[in-house]
Amino acid sequence: MDVEWAKNGTDGALYIIQARPETVASRRKSAAIENYVLKSKGKAIASGRAVGEKIATGKVRLITKERDLRAFRPGEVLVAPATSPDWEPVMKTAAAIVTDHGGRTCHAAIVARELGLPAVVGTGNFTKMARAGTPVTVSCAEGDIGHVYDGSLPFEVECIAADRLEKPRTEIMVNIGNPEIAFKTAMTPNDGVGLARMEFIINQYIGIHPMALAQPNKVSSERDRRKIKLLTSHHKRPSDFFIERLSEGVGTIAAAFYPRPVIVRLSDFKTNEYAKLVGGAQFEPREENPMLGFRGAARYAHPAYAAGFALECAALRRVRDVMGLTNLKIMIPFCRRVEEARNVIEAMARHGLKRDEGGLEIFVMCEIPNNVILIDQFAKLFDGFSIGSNDLTQLTLGVDRDSDIVAFDFDERDAGMLEMLRMAVRGAKRNNRHIGICGEAPANYPEIARFLADLGINSISVNPSSIIRTMGIVLDAERIAVKSTAAAS
Repeated sequence: MDVEWAKNGTDGALYIIQARPETVASRRKSAAIENYVLKSKGKAIASGRAVGEKIATGKVRLITKERDLRAFRPGEVLVAPATSPDWEPVMKTAAAIVTDHGGRTCHAAIVARELGLPAVVGTGNFTKMARAGTPVTVSCAEGDIGHVYDGSLPFEVECIAADRLEKPRTEIMVNIGNPEIAFKTAMTPNDGVGLARMEFIINQYIGIHPMALAQPNKVSSERDRRKIKLLTSHHKRPSDFFIERLSEGVGTIAAAFYPRPVIVRLSDFKTNEYAKLVGGAQFEPREENPMLGFRGAARYAHPAYAAGFALECAALRRVRDVMGLTNLKIMIPFCRRVEEARNVIEAMARHGLKRDEGGLEIFVMCEIPNNVILIDQFAKLFDGFSIGSNDLTQLTLGVDRDSDIVAFDFDERDAGMLEMLRMAVRGAKRNNRHIGICGEAPANYPEIARFLADLGINSISVNPSSIIRTMGIVLDAERIAVKSTAAAS
């Protein structure tokens, strides 16, 4: 429906002025598969890890410090040593992204996948060789290795109607965090959202540390206090600003995919990322290794973040109870121990999010070896699991996934990792619990997708640009499995 609204200046109420059948989006053709093909090769001036499967051209814009972002123009290629969460508004307008540092799980890679942008990460020193303003072609359509070519090279995009695709038995879900692309993504073939990231909404739509809104009187910076007061001036309490913005962002995603399931992950910022939010520095400890520090489940019932967690719960309760979007499920990240899981579940219940009440399901990320080893015990507390292959690989192989030096050792195809995946899937199925995966391993490596499909995993959740390809890989794996079973019998 095309609905026109008006707000009455006298009583402050919203009124529907008129409503009629929508005639533009409803007549669009169904989503199509896009296959990018480079028509001619040029001089490769850099190479690194390919993110996505697209090709783009544009002029180089060097970003070596944050103030350089002011000069960025839409359609340029963002070239930087690395990217930061507060760059995301500019990254959304880029044609492509190229970084010196980082691997497949760095910030630039994660954001590029979600936005559907081609990115080449870990080039080494492209910022030192790149010439600002010169045209380049960024190609991620040639396998695992992405290339940056000198000049604007010709390429074409082949499109195939998605509604002609046969869907596999295994559910193929999508990872998303940006509400702005929710409705567009929901129109592609998918079985719902396997991972809705809360961090993007907090960073882009709120920008203030949850504790600074829960306890504004404890914010010592006068500059931050003024900014918080300005942003929350139309709300009775600063905390209401957080609850409204977060619930609207999550609610948009849940509404776009309704009635398909949407699994939202509670905030999983690291302390160094939280500290960058307005008013955040004084609420966060300084850690040598934030990746393994005060993150995930450890925060939620801890006095240092309990008041902020209460706001997260209030926002999600509003989505389910007020907006009526009961397709929303909640997932707890980085839950180290069974006792920690119990504490978080009890805290959620105190905040009105009680498991089974109103059909609420609570999932947990299976991303720590202890989650796999003790899966029978975790299964008693949760309705399902979602394998986070990035952290599980990091902790199984002992590889810091943020380190360029040892990035070559980060490989989900390692025999030890395959055994971890096998144990996780079999353990969940043994306990009649849903088991999915929300890492990019199945999209990056077809053999991982086939391996998981053979194990009988319930769902595979990937970024929007990988949905169609993953569907094809899983469908082929299922066909081979059926033939093998038939031959054996």
